[in-house]
Amino acid sequence: MRFDRLDVDGLRCLRNVSIRLGPGLNVFVGANGAGKTSLLEAAYLLSYGRSFRSGSREVLRQRGADQLQVYGEVRHADDHVRRLGLGRGDAGWRIRVDGESGDRVSDLIRHCAVVCFEPGSHALISGAADTRRRFLDWGVFHVEHGFLAAWQRYRRALRQRNAMLRAGTLDQAQFESWENEMGQAAEVVNTHRTAYLKRLEPQLQTLCERMIPELGTTSMRYRAGWDAATGLAQALAAQRDRDRVRGYTTLGIHRADWRVTFSEAPQREYLSRGQEKLVALACLLAQAHLHVATAGEWPVICLDDLASELDEAHQALVLQELVLASAQVLITGTTLALPASLSDACVFHVEHGDIVPRQSS
Repeated sequence: MRFDRLDVDGLRCLRNVSIRLGPGLNVFVGANGAGKTSLLEAAYLLSYGRSFRSGSREVLRQRGADQLQVYGEVRHADDHVRRLGLGRGDAGWRIRVDGESGDRVSDLIRHCAVVCFEPGSHALISGAADTRRRFLDWGVFHVEHGFLAAWQRYRRALRQRNAMLRAGTLDQAQFESWENEMGQAAEVVNTHRTAYLKRLEPQLQTLCERMIPELGTTSMRYRAGWDAATGLAQALAAQRDRDRVRGYTTLGIHRADWRVTFSEAPQREYLSRGQEKLVALACLLAQAHLHVATAGEWPVICLDDLASELDEAHQALVLQELVLASAQVLITGTTLALPASLSDACVFHVEHGDIVPRQSS
């Protein structure tokens, strides 16, 4: 898929921005704080319903702006164009797909796939487990149609169980009812997650061999969030008294995690920060490759400030591969330094929130 058009208004420093994007490499050049990252953030919002930057959703809206609006025309591999809109005012988020209002963010993001590598992406390797779960669940969502319904069932039952724990409820039948619901939904989610990682692993192994060969053989390990040899409902019943003291549920798929290991660096702590970035990039590109294999089209690839994150050799390797694969790439930087073979890129100058196309040099 690719963006034919992207309109942004009221997102951080961007006001009344409307650009036509090329099908291949699109480069956004400008000083720090000019609005380059915010443009990538707009594309990301249409695919995730949230930003890749930390902070509340409210800070996305420009100070003094009545509302935030992002609109994209997304062209898929079959040449079908979807018109996607996401807006936020005082009343909350509004979603539109092909002119029709949507009820959930999932109505929007199922039509838009964006993979983003940015300065905080190393958290995928060294950060908290919830970052890795979001990465995993985004990929599963776009592959397994039954995943979302099972995840929503689980979350509903989890909220009910947590409420009973906090209230000090002693009714065993109520607990068993919700714990059985959690257990049934968790089995579906866990099956989809493990199947996805099994398909992702060979993609990641190939990329790591090319990008970080010094780390040796790559493997992925998944932890379900409870002892999978025991059914979740049974494990929750055994843990109930201890969870009541804590006031929340300590076992389940909401506690799952995964990690990448290497034969020459068996512990995460053996990796340098530069290697963490390369591993994170390899994970994101592996996810993009798997999306092609399952959905039949590339996601849009966003690369924020790539020159400050990777050395020139790795920059060239990544960009050459993506351009040869006919992926649409949105890349930002303070200067323009592209290999001669990529001289036909669409280049945009960004200054004080204004984005203007110009000829590449």
